[in-house]
Amino acid sequence: MLVLAVAQSAFDGVWKAEPTETETPREPEVYLLQGETYRCTTCDPPVDIRADGRDQRITGESCYDTVSLQVVDDRTTVETEKRGGKTVGSSKMTVSSDGNSATIDWKESCNVKGDVVSETFILRRVANGPRGSHSVSGSWQIVKRVNLSENAMVATLKLEGDTFSFADPAGMGYAAKLDGTETPIKGDLSNTMVSVKRIGDNSIEETDKHGGKVVEVIRFTPSADGKTMTVSMENKVKGGTRQFVCHKQ
Repeated sequence: MLVLAVAQSAFDGVWKAEPTETETPREPEVYLLQGETYRCTTCDPPVDIRADGRDQRITGESCYDTVSLQVVDDRTTVETEKRGGKTVGSSKMTVSSDGNSATIDWKESCNVKGDVVSETFILRRVANGPRGSHSVSGSWQIVKRVNLSENAMVATLKLEGDTFSFADPAGMGYAAKLDGTETPIKGDLSNTMVSVKRIGDNSIEETDKHGGKVVEVIRFTPSADGKTMTVSMENKVKGGTRQFVCHKQ
């Protein structure tokens, strides 16, 4: 019997990202916590709620339907997102004693498996909030990302004929045609639609949409020897691009 071997593409395999990355600045996040009101006009979706720790309905394309904001002390807040009464995200913000920097400990489980993805953001203050407001108020720029969880650093890719597929450990993935046909990401509670196309001979571009709006463009570019892959992620909502190197496992 004659067995025909099908050559793997340079994209095929399990890839793991290095913990370091380069990032161009995106638009600052703007928070206002004053009196009993908390607002984040730059958040997606925007937040405008009472800061009383209670779940409050929110509209917009996201994996959660309620948000609450708890004021822990004069330098700390905890935001909690829920879907159908179940927690799917949280964000603890702690401002430094001098007020010039802050740390956000972020967690999210917007996947059908309920796996938690986590990351820590280091921020610097760009502008102060109004007089009398809580210390989290003002404009903040992300300057560093640390402690990204393992399940957000690994992905399995495959290019077979005119179909490109992606899968991660949290159970989210897709198999999309290279003609740009929009395809839902399975396992994603945010209802993300994805389309892919070739960019030259050695790069594939993924476009993510929420509610018909482009939110992110990702490019996968393997090296000539097939041992590493450069991934760039351009945020179409807030600007800025993240780039990191993945190694074939």
